[in-house]
Amino acid sequence: MTSLPSESNTRNHREARKVARASFIGTTIEWYDFFLYGAAAALVFGPQFFPGGDPVLGQMGAFATFAVGFLTRPIGGMIAGHFGDRIGRKRMLVLSLLVMGSATVLVGVLPNYEQIGVTAPIILVLLRLLQGLAVGAEWGGAALMAVEHAPRRRRTLYGSSPQLGVPAGAILSNVMMLGLSAATGDGFTEWGWRIGFIASVVLVVYGLIIRRTLTESPLFQQAAQHGPTRAPLLQVLRRYPIGVLVAVFATAASPAFGYTVLTFSLSHGTNEVGYGRDALLTVIIVVSVIQLGATLMMAEFSDRFGRRRTMIVGSIFQIGAALAFFPLFDTGVIFLAGLACTLGILTNAAQYAPLPAVMSDLFPTHLRYSGSSLGYQFGSIVGGSFAPIIATAIFAASGNSLLIGVYLATLTVIALGAIVLAHRPVMSRRATEGELESVQT
Repeated sequence: MTSLPSESNTRNHREARKVARASFIGTTIEWYDFFLYGAAAALVFGPQFFPGGDPVLGQMGAFATFAVGFLTRPIGGMIAGHFGDRIGRKRMLVLSLLVMGSATVLVGVLPNYEQIGVTAPIILVLLRLLQGLAVGAEWGGAALMAVEHAPRRRRTLYGSSPQLGVPAGAILSNVMMLGLSAATGDGFTEWGWRIGFIASVVLVVYGLIIRRTLTESPLFQQAAQHGPTRAPLLQVLRRYPIGVLVAVFATAASPAFGYTVLTFSLSHGTNEVGYGRDALLTVIIVVSVIQLGATLMMAEFSDRFGRRRTMIVGSIFQIGAALAFFPLFDTGVIFLAGLACTLGILTNAAQYAPLPAVMSDLFPTHLRYSGSSLGYQFGSIVGGSFAPIIATAIFAASGNSLLIGVYLATLTVIALGAIVLAHRPVMSRRATEGELESVQT
């Protein structure tokens, strides 16, 4: 018996919600692992893996290992994009979760510098590179599964589900760090921090069970009827180079601001301003909860009032938030530090929430995983990977934290120009023409 249209729509909407939930849970687990590393880099990796006479150099060494994870994110995106555009999104999501979970657990059992010498930071870097590969592979698949299953007029809201995994992962990782700090006391910097990494195995198993039950993207299945795409990465670079560049620069400011708030502020606040470690971890947790709500709200606004308008207004406010962040944060008043982080995250959400839907519009289905992953991951390198190192270097050289805000504001101006270009009619038309061409061939 043939299903009625209303029954088919109901099933489609139910599956879309299921995929969105799975994308959220899977990315939450991956970002828990990624942010756990960031918090550990800010709080304990310096003395554990980079001991020496100069604490600034030790902290920069710890943040350098944080940064190298971003260097392999485009490689992960390219590998997963190639196979994701050829054989499907779902398989890449399962593989990325396995790689991330394995690397994170191994960090938790890795001996420190005192125990095995220079081998310790070398292995730490290699494991961080694996984390970068996994995150690079993850984002494109999770975002596209959510967008391509979504009802047409709700693509930004459903597509924001992997973006919600970022604050959720930050909440879980910082709650874990805060709990371990309280439970292990003075032993936290020696061994207590390791528990959070080892416990990741439980979350990974849960995520794998969920992801294996998903159905493949219907748009991918439709495109796959015409045969697997040949060399999708080369096709993207040859046919959509402007789209890739737009994606890179539209992405850059968002992770730079996010990692400054969620990672660099932990180190700067404890070492330079004098905040307590637990107080700042609590601030980050509260701010991440706010980010969850703000991301949902901005996704709703984008579907209702337009992605372009939401992102442009958000960028303008983010420029102001960037310049105000450190004057508020450096007061030594924990309430004002929380206010600075909240303003930064609220304005950042207006850029961050619509990104999956914006990336999707830049490329046709048969090249979308490769194009979106390439643009987003290189944007994360340009913006997010070096943000904590650049911020540390700026402050060490000048002693003026306001200059870090100027750096973030400049990145936001560049991102604003890319956002305007991304929404020009010619960009959408080229992606649509590519979609039609793929169907005809």
